[in-house]
Amino acid sequence: MRPPENLYHQNIAEDHSRSSCSLNRCNLSPWIIGSEEFQANPLPVEIDGARTTDLGLFRGLEQIADAAERSRFFHDYLCAKFSLNEKFELHGNFKSPYSFVHLLRAWGADSNGPAGAVLKSWAESRFGLLATFHKGRLADDRAAREAFMLDRTRGAAKSIGVLMQLDLLYTFCQDELRRRFPDEKWKTLYRGTHDSEEYTVQTETGAKRAALVQLNNLSSFTSDPEVAWEFGSSAWEVKVPFAKIVFFSGLLPKSCLAGESEHLVLGGYYNVRGMIC
Repeated sequence: MRPPENLYHQNIAEDHSRSSCSLNRCNLSPWIIGSEEFQANPLPVEIDGARTTDLGLFRGLEQIADAAERSRFFHDYLCAKFSLNEKFELHGNFKSPYSFVHLLRAWGADSNGPAGAVLKSWAESRFGLLATFHKGRLADDRAAREAFMLDRTRGAAKSIGVLMQLDLLYTFCQDELRRRFPDEKWKTLYRGTHDSEEYTVQTETGAKRAALVQLNNLSSFTSDPEVAWEFGSSAWEVKVPFAKIVFFSGLLPKSCLAGESEHLVLGGYYNVRGMIC
């Protein structure tokens, strides 16, 4: 049942508006998607045109019962549609264009590089959630803002058609979550961090070790709490709506992208619980 509309619009702090832009390309406004109310009462999110322009893909997936076979079907479809196995000529040299798989692999190595800038820019354009961190806090670090713009330009030059690929990846991910977990709307995930300066903590309750935190518009999480501690001196437990999961380990064929319990999650405001080691 959809919660009342005023649940999303009452008492939204000014900081919320600064964390989102006025335009996006999906069925809900940026202020709803990025709010803590959305975390508590999630709604389905659809990127405009992603499903309708590739009906053959999604109708084909509906006919496949096996998850691994659906993953292969999805990957093969995108390879054929976007000529991902081909090369193009650039300044007299043949180059392989970046694909969604290249971006995800590069993100795993360095989320603050050109691939990370492309992925964050995609999240901005589709969901209206602004990037808050890229080699520094973008709100108050001019050098970080310049680096973000430069990395975004460099990444975009190598990523022909990749935004449409990411639209399809998100839509496929949402369908797979519904298929695999039909009676659930959230997944408990974990994030370890050393870089506390990346986040804006709004409130904190010491007794419960809980806080309202603004996350970057795209962040890595894990479903394994032990893995979270490997990536930081502190770790958070977060109840993440399915609608905000862009990618999870096991979504694609292992030959394409083998991650260990990794999830790529849209940002905004989250109630998080600090874990005790």
